[in-house]
Order: sequence, then structure tokens, then C-alpha cells
Amino acid sequence: MHRYALKIEYHGAPFVGWQRQVGLQSVQGAIEDALAKLEPRVHNIAAAGRTDAGVHGLGQVAHCDMERAWDPFRLSEALNYHLKPKPVAITACAAVADDFHARFSAQERRYLFRILSRRAPATHQEGLVWQVKYDLDVAAMQKAADYLIGKHDFTTFRSTICQAESPVKTLDHLSISQVQTLGGTEYHFDVRARSFLHNQVRSFVGSLERVGTGSWTPQDMRSALEAQDRAACGPVCPPQGLYLAHVVYPSDPFA
Repeated sequence: MHRYALKIEYHGAPFVGWQRQVGLQSVQGAIEDALAKLEPRVHNIAAAGRTDAGVHGLGQVAHCDMERAWDPFRLSEALNYHLKPKPVAITACAAVADDFHARFSAQERRYLFRILSRRAPATHQEGLVWQVKYDLDVAAMQKAADYLIGKHDFTTFRSTICQAESPVKTLDHLSISQVQTLGGTEYHFDVRARSFLHNQVRSFVGSLERVGTGSWTPQDMRSALEAQDRAACGPVCPPQGLYLAHVVYPSDPFA
């Protein structure tokens, strides 16, 4: 068997999420169906992260095993042909060693969350951002976010259906920037860690938005973290603004 790493971009709206589910449309299922057109058999690919329904991919990474030795460019082109018209694209493909694993070899996952601030309804950005009708205080949100960086028990920001063995994780980076675009003011949340709990990023952003409006103070975020109680979390924000943006490996397979 020959192993290949795939860099994948997708629009999450039509899918129940990354993970294959019987009778439902998933990103994993779409790619495995395309692989079966090239080598007719059951395929089971593994990904760096299992994104939820409505969450998008900019730099998702998965690996597949093929019986035939494919030229990576031709494999990506063939997969993209069979993925049409689904909003999924293979943006890079590389031959990798047999011990490469898209999930277990990853050293860092980077997520981007986008909030669009404007009163008029979003048109071009609909389904790609969380839209609010008010400005947010970036400095206050950043001060609150700084309390989250480091190794903590993140029970407050963990979904009740999370299957992780422990709520203790290390958050390496959380920065917030304000960006002026043609469509309006956007707030970008750059979140990085080796791994995340279920709904952790959306829980962070939902609580930080409360700080940005003035409903919470930065100290309220610290109190919520220290409570280690899901009830202390702010509203969980919608999935539309969340992107799995980049995955870091010891050696970049696509370099």
C-alpha cells in the first residue's frame, strides 16, 4: 500500500460534519466515495480533526492508503474531478511514509473564527461568518483571552458530550484582531493548540463575545475558567464562522 497526505478545503454548510455517518452527507464520506471511484473498494481515511456540522476547512489534513502508486498531482486532480459538485477540494497531495498519521502525527492545530459586524444582512459572507450588529471591544476580549492561555482544566468550555479522557489541555495561542473588509468590520480569533475539546473554540468565542459587548468583564472570563463548571460558560457561538485553518507536523508533508 502507498500512503498519501491530502490537504483539504471545504464549505461545511451541506455536511453533518467531517465524520462519516450512515445515510448522511459528510466530508469524510464524500472523499471516500471519490477514492472508491479510483480504486473500487472500501476506503477509510483518517483526518487531523473531526469538525462539526457547519464548520469549514481551509487546511484540514487527512491520509489515505492506495494500492496503486499514484503521482500525487494526478491523484489530487482525479479526486477533485469525482468530488464535483460537492464543495470539497483537495488543494495539495503528497506521498508520505507509512508511519505518517494525519491525526496522531500532528503537533498543532490552528483554528480561525470570523465574526462580521454590520447591520445589513450578509450576502457574500452568509454561512461563512457569525454576524452581529454591533462593535466589539478588541482590547477587552484580548485581556480576557489571555487568562485562557496555558495549561488549564477547561471543563467550563467543554461540551457535555465531549469524549476526551481529560478536560486538561494546553492552549498555546489565542489572539484577536479587527480587520476592515469590503463587507464590513470583521473580528478574527486565531486559536492554536496541540488538541482541543469538543466545542472548545466555539465556547471560547461565545464567551469572549460577551466580553466584547461589555456584558462580561475580562475578570468574568477568568472566573468562568476557574469555576470548572459548564454552567459558567457563555453562549456557545454558531459553527458558521469556524475554520480548521492549518495543521502543523514535525516535517511539512506538502513542502
